[in-house]
Amino acid sequence: MKFVALGSNLPVAHVSLIENLRAAVAALAAQKFNIIARALLYTSAPVPASDQPDFINTVVQVAFDGTPEEALARCMAIETAMGRVRQQRNEARIIDIDIIAWDDMVQAGSPELPHPRLHERAFVVWPLCDIAPDWMHPLLCRTVQDLKHALLPSDIRLSAEQW
Repeated sequence: MKFVALGSNLPVAHVSLIENLRAAVAALAAQKFNIIARALLYTSAPVPASDQPDFINTVVQVAFDGTPEEALARCMAIETAMGRVRQQRNEARIIDIDIIAWDDMVQAGSPELPHPRLHERAFVVWPLCDIAPDWMHPLLCRTVQDLKHALLPSDIRLSAEQW
């Protein structure tokens, strides 16, 4: 199974955060990612904590015929096309698209697989649990359901608005 996480905390003009996520998922589909499943949408505080607005986050399961490197290049191109400008780490952003896992692949480099902090982030684990609770982390040998239960209580909450 291949998973992509998406997040947004910077609306553009009259475009809401959820519309940013919808546009990103549509762009993924246009870039030959077959969207198999979409998790629910969650609201969470920025990590690390800051005075930025809250994020809306989700995870999608995809099928993609290319390599993880090709997928990452397409994800970054979508971010750029949507107006993301990378100036500093952990800044507010229109869209953030991360490859979380690529089947059972373990690799260093870019992208690092599975994502090195996925198990620490409720904003990834909770939506991932919606669509693949039995997926097994290839390094930790724990299911997503187990990872969710291991997280400390968080300020993550189901978004009032959904897809």
